Amino acid sequence: MNIFDIIGPIMVGPSSSHTAGALQIGYIAQVALRKRPSHAVIKFHGSFAETYKGHGSDKAVVGGLLGYRPDDARIRTSIEDATAAGLNYTFQTIDIPNAHPNTILIEAHTLDNTSTSLMGVSIGGGNIILKSLDGIEIEYTGQMDTLIVDQYDAVGAISKISSLLASRGINIANMRLFQSKKEAGKAITIIETEDKLSDEIATAVQHLQDIITCIYLPKIT
Repeated sequence: MNIFDIIGPIMVGPSSSHTAGALQIGYIAQVALRKRPSHAVIKFHGSFAETYKGHGSDKAVVGGLLGYRPDDARIRTSIEDATAAGLNYTFQTIDIPNAHPNTILIEAHTLDNTSTSLMGVSIGGGNIILKSLDGIEIEYTGQMDTLIVDQYDAVGAISKISSLLASRGINIANMRLFQSKKEAGKAITIIETEDKLSDEIATAVQHLQDIITCIYLPKIT
C-alpha cells in the first residue's frame, strides 16, 4: 500500500470513488479503442445510478472518454467539451444482480465502426477494477502494463508467451490464468509486467500458436 491508496489521487472532486474512479473507467474505454469514441452508451449501476448527477460521475466518465486525467480541471466542463469534440453519449441506469454498487458499463464506438464494451468497478481512492472487456471476464487494475490473452488451454501456450516476452526484455510481474466458464478448452491469461508493453508486442503474442486474441492495456495510475 502507498500513500495514494490512503489519501486518494490528486483529482477534481468531489469524490474519489464517484469522480476519479468513474473517470478512470471512461479513460480505459478510449484506451481500448485506441482513439476517441464518437458515441458511447454509459450505464450506471447501484450507488452510481442513484448519485451520478449529484456527485459528478456523469462529467467524470465523459471526461475519461475524452482522455482527461483525474487532476484535469476540464472535467468540470466535459459535457460541453464533448459536444465540441463530436462525442455523442447517452446515460442509462441499470440493475446488475450481485454487482459492486459502484459499477459502470460502457459501450463505445468510433466513426470507423471500431467498438468496445467494458464493465468497470470503482473501489475507492480513485482505484478501479475492470471486470470485463469485449465479453471477456478479466481482472485489470491499471496498476501495471497488462496483456489480456484469450487462448486455447493447450500445453505449452503459456511457455510460448513467456518466452516471447523474455526475448523482448519484458519482465513478468504477475500472471493469472482463468479457465473459460463458457467454452471448454479455452482460457484467459492476464499478464502484468514491470516493463513497458506496446500494441506491437500484443500483436506478436496474438500470432503465437493457440492464441485467439491479445489486448494491450497500459498502466493508467
